[in-house]
Amino acid sequence: MGRLMDDFRMKFKTSELTIYETDKWIWSLRPVQATLGASILSLKRECSTLGELTPEEFTDMANIVPVIEKTLKDLLGYNIMNYLMLMMLDKQVHYHVIPRYGQDIEFAGKKWQDVGWPGIPTLVADDIEIDILNQITCTIRKHLVVN
Repeated sequence: MGRLMDDFRMKFKTSELTIYETDKWIWSLRPVQATLGASILSLKRECSTLGELTPEEFTDMANIVPVIEKTLKDLLGYNIMNYLMLMMLDKQVHYHVIPRYGQDIEFAGKKWQDVGWPGIPTLVADDIEIDILNQITCTIRKHLVVN
């Protein structure tokens, strides 16, 4: 594994916060919870451009996206899902998966608000304790909707 991938995995804690994975992709909770359930969908191999994806990787992405959407819809009842592929700082192929909410949600003794609703999502948020991140990750894992 290269430095790009090591840095990416460390920054986004993909090993610690993995929710679900397929042969080609990892779905992990985003360490910064811009909205409740905000996560990262990242390619497992080092790759810096979308154009380098193989047909098999695109096919596998089509398998994991419904798992993400159905799981978070059933569990958290988001209004719409946003996928952001920015890659400004992190050159590894990945999407920020941001569930959007028109209402506040209570979870883990905290009120979660989508401050950008209904406009562009805000990706910054207050730091969240690792215990709460682990609680969110475990709760989502327990409610996986896999076909």
